[in-house]
Amino acid sequence: MPEAATLLEALAAMVSEATPDRLPREVLDDARAHLLDTLGICLAATELDTSRAVTEYALGQGGRPEAHAIGGDSPIPAALAALVNGTLAHSLDYDDTHLPSVVHPSATIVPACLAAAEQCGVGGRALLAAITAGTEVCVRLGMAGYDREGRNSVYFDRGQHATSMCGAIGAAGAAGALMGLDRAGIANAMAIAASMASGIIEANRSGGSVKRLHCGWAAHSAITAAALTGLGFTGPGTALEGRFGFFEAYLSGRFDPEEITGGLGERWAVSSVHFKPYPANHFTHAGIDAALAMRAGGVRLEEVASIRLGVAGPTVRTIGEPIVLKRNPETGYQAQFSGPYTVVAALLGGGGLGLGLDDFTDELARSPERRRHMAKVEVFEDEDCNGIFPDAFPAVLEVETAGGRLVTERVEVNRGGPERPLSSTDLELKFSDNARRVRSGDAVSRMLEAVGALGGQGTVAEVLASVRA
Repeated sequence: MPEAATLLEALAAMVSEATPDRLPREVLDDARAHLLDTLGICLAATELDTSRAVTEYALGQGGRPEAHAIGGDSPIPAALAALVNGTLAHSLDYDDTHLPSVVHPSATIVPACLAAAEQCGVGGRALLAAITAGTEVCVRLGMAGYDREGRNSVYFDRGQHATSMCGAIGAAGAAGALMGLDRAGIANAMAIAASMASGIIEANRSGGSVKRLHCGWAAHSAITAAALTGLGFTGPGTALEGRFGFFEAYLSGRFDPEEITGGLGERWAVSSVHFKPYPANHFTHAGIDAALAMRAGGVRLEEVASIRLGVAGPTVRTIGEPIVLKRNPETGYQAQFSGPYTVVAALLGGGGLGLGLDDFTDELARSPERRRHMAKVEVFEDEDCNGIFPDAFPAVLEVETAGGRLVTERVEVNRGGPERPLSSTDLELKFSDNARRVRSGDAVSRMLEAVGALGGQGTVAEVLASVRA
């Protein structure tokens, strides 16, 4: 990577040089897998009230027909298509996660890149390269705010949504590349997006649907920043590390520049991002794995007297506090952030790859039977889990039956990451399970073929046409 005067310039150089012919084939294949995963999630999310609301908003704005929102038949302005699709991608809490940064890259990067690629008519391999580069920026910015000594994200500790903040900047660089900006233009697009990056995560604790909008707004900001750059707007080269830059404003200057520059252009984060096997907050997944293992071993919920779910301390406040709310979720969305609910659901047995979207309905969240069992669940901080977090989100599940039998299951590594990967068959099953909620089996097969062809002669237009079919 060439010498760069600022961190932003270093990232812009990487983005501009991340062309399909320079990236390893396996990296592009990984980007394609994350694209497929995101498209399936977007399709499944089209049925949500919030998805209908953001789509109605976008359609009501008018403007040039440039790109398609998932679930829409007519093209709309690219920034608004990115707004809709980013909102869909993050609405089901089924989107991928990088550890230990705890950012969800694809929910912003893929929608922004899809919109820019369709607007500009670029090829499928260029789309995959842009997704790779945008993911890299997003993850590196997230890791720069990771406190290795404290083993926690500084963003997260301050209530900031690193996913949408870092995603807006990464997506702006990727979208800029697809729009034909040179290295200086890409840097300007990211610098402009740094002034648009935002998001707080209080909704994780106490409810509200605004978090679903975060990745949509970040993708919208990315397209807007890149387009304004093309019209002459510029940003500060020191937008990241400057005295009044991104890291000073959000992290009080506590960041690690080596996380941004180390191995830049040589290793690719897209290959280490975790896929989610279950549609729930990632902090709940090891507990789900443990409960599924117990059920497979013969534990039946009706025989259980008490349940203790041990997790890393920083995750307790998300999935275990306030405990009264976590034991009594009012909606399926709140249930996705509830340790008690997810453990009970897994012990009852679910669909998909263990638990699926049909296990997180509003009706089930308010089920008197499930609430009776959720009242038995205690969420506590486990020191062994603290020692592993956040390189993984481990859990220990302790169950005592009415007969006095004690059963313990410990899960230290999350399913869906490099150490316990989902197979291509698993990923296609997840995609199909999501897409079949709103598309026929034949349409799902055509989508799988269109996305699979992107590594060769396949086009973005063919993929989006198959999604609309």
